[in-house]
Amino acid sequence: MTEVDGGDGGEQLTLLTPRSASRGPRRLAGDDPVSAHLPVALVQVDTGLAHLDRPFEYLVPESMDATALPGVRVKVRFAGQDLDGFVLSRRGTAEHTGRLAPIRRVVSPEAVLSAPVLEAARAVAQRYAGTLGDVLRLAVPPRHATAEKALAVERPERDAVPVGEPPSPTWSAFAAGEAFLAHVGEGGSPRASVLALPGPAGADWPALLAAAARVAVDAGRGVVLVVPDHRDVVRLEAAVVAAVGRDRMTRLTADQGPQARYTAFLKALRGHVDVVVGTRAAAFAPVHDLGLVAWWDDGDDLLDEPRAPYPHVREVLLVRAAVEGAAVLAAGHTRSVAVAELVEAGVLAPVEATRAVVRAAVPSVRVAGEGHDADRDPAVAAAHLPSVAWRTAKEALAHGPVLVQVPRRGYLPALSCQMCRRPARCRACAGPLGLAGPQGPPACRWCGRVETSFACPSCGGTRLRSSVVGARRTAEELGRAFPGVPVERSGAGVVLDAVAPGPRLVVSTPGAEPVAAEGYAAALLLDAWALLERPSLAAGEEALRRWTTAAALVRPASDGGRVVLAGAPTDVSIPAVEALVRWDPAWFAARELTERRELSLPPTARMAALTGSRAALEAALAEVPLPGSASVLGPLPHASPGGTGHEERWRVLLTVAPTDALDLARELAALRARASARKDPDPVTVRMDPPDPTS
Repeated sequence: MTEVDGGDGGEQLTLLTPRSASRGPRRLAGDDPVSAHLPVALVQVDTGLAHLDRPFEYLVPESMDATALPGVRVKVRFAGQDLDGFVLSRRGTAEHTGRLAPIRRVVSPEAVLSAPVLEAARAVAQRYAGTLGDVLRLAVPPRHATAEKALAVERPERDAVPVGEPPSPTWSAFAAGEAFLAHVGEGGSPRASVLALPGPAGADWPALLAAAARVAVDAGRGVVLVVPDHRDVVRLEAAVVAAVGRDRMTRLTADQGPQARYTAFLKALRGHVDVVVGTRAAAFAPVHDLGLVAWWDDGDDLLDEPRAPYPHVREVLLVRAAVEGAAVLAAGHTRSVAVAELVEAGVLAPVEATRAVVRAAVPSVRVAGEGHDADRDPAVAAAHLPSVAWRTAKEALAHGPVLVQVPRRGYLPALSCQMCRRPARCRACAGPLGLAGPQGPPACRWCGRVETSFACPSCGGTRLRSSVVGARRTAEELGRAFPGVPVERSGAGVVLDAVAPGPRLVVSTPGAEPVAAEGYAAALLLDAWALLERPSLAAGEEALRRWTTAAALVRPASDGGRVVLAGAPTDVSIPAVEALVRWDPAWFAARELTERRELSLPPTARMAALTGSRAALEAALAEVPLPGSASVLGPLPHASPGGTGHEERWRVLLTVAPTDALDLARELAALRARASARKDPDPVTVRMDPPDPTS
């Protein structure tokens, strides 16, 4: 290997070929000779610099010969510092012709980086124009010495898998469900997208995933199950324990403490468990003989990694399945457009219930448009409820709890001009104005500036109205509209896992809906337009996902379950509304996919977002050779959510055909490496496949 700039002002690293075994071992510091067996280690050094994201050769001292093995953590000298690294391989001779530095220390003899995970990490880094070092930081948690010593090295004796058929009430409802499970049990690698059924039985999606996991475990294979958040983990963990037993599974999440997370990682690595359940931190869990990877609710943004190189759980698990020959299961109440593309391409097979089975499981859905069917009762009018929603809730409360989904948390999170309805904006940073409570003046939700004398720049109006009513305000108004009925809130700050049976109103923000043991008697989905009119490419997709998540917790229509969608067009002319009424998310996803293909939008085209100063972006575009299918949008001003509005940031969107995606990623990775080598003071941020190009 050639000499390289160590990145700290020009200091050179001289790494040289060791003497061959025939010329005798070479002495290092002290009296420690070089190992006679494969004396050169290829080490991935965690430099944090894109232009140094490659392995380097180091000598293996004889004292470390038995421990400096592929996959272990080591300390090496690099550019005058002791840095962490992973041994990737050992070899007999070096490529570099200079003097090699020795490994300083083996941090732990535990081979924490397995060969399949390393291969998957390389593929993920390449796909997302990232560095292997960044991906390895996501894949391998920090070492915790106490956890390493406390956990037995040898695989302990475990109880047998529970006798009898695993509970799979929902799989029998799917025409291809049993065939999928049989293929997994035979050691095959089928790939499927399953649409879970709504209703108290069908909505028990944890049993769906747990049953598939049980089949894989029965076949002697490992399983990785990934869900969006902690509440999903708790529900899925209980189902998996019932299916395979407590000692055959572990939980792995980012919010565990360092010792608990590393212990869970080691349990998978050492073969103590067959099943790992967790959030996106579990996607790289090193289970043995991986036979099934599955994830729930592909459209949830919690499955998008917020750290570089920003991989989605879907892509990580698809790569791992390809590397290790595992089966794939993408499950949800809806199907994201990205998954719909995989279904259309034949990568995933659709697994769906027949229409007759779906109709028997879904609640009845009615649409109540904004401003229509208003009730004369002042309390009901103040609660912003159409009379059909109020009547539905009143009748349903006699039979059980009623769920009320509100798009936004807070009190009045969005305000607009009373006269012209223009959104009210902060004069300092252009952020949205809102009310945090019933008292006090409006304030900016971005910079916190209090607005004491609002004047609309469009019409000059000085009065404000609520654009969106938050969960707190809705709970207050519903309490007045339904006197004597308990009102519970689930959202930011307090998220309920479950609610007791009996009459009660449960006001929840999307994603925080608690489970009712016997299902909700009804659900009111308020302010539908607030979701549909979001300035986002995926506004309709996200609205349908949030509505079905809530509606799936409601009893079937045959048991009196009803859903009212308030604040949407009453003619059901919007595809997301039609898909909810018909309960046909597969149709909606296929329709969205067709429209995006016509417009060359993701996921039918691959996209990269470049963010930085205008000068830096123009220089980057001039420097990067783009594929022939590339189109360039921008530069355009870009305001980061929650920013102050004073930073001059711009964004360029690059779109290419899927066949050119790897070439684009390779060129953008090279761009980052060159900027790193130049120590560019004005770097460009690169993100492949941004979840929402408009944000």
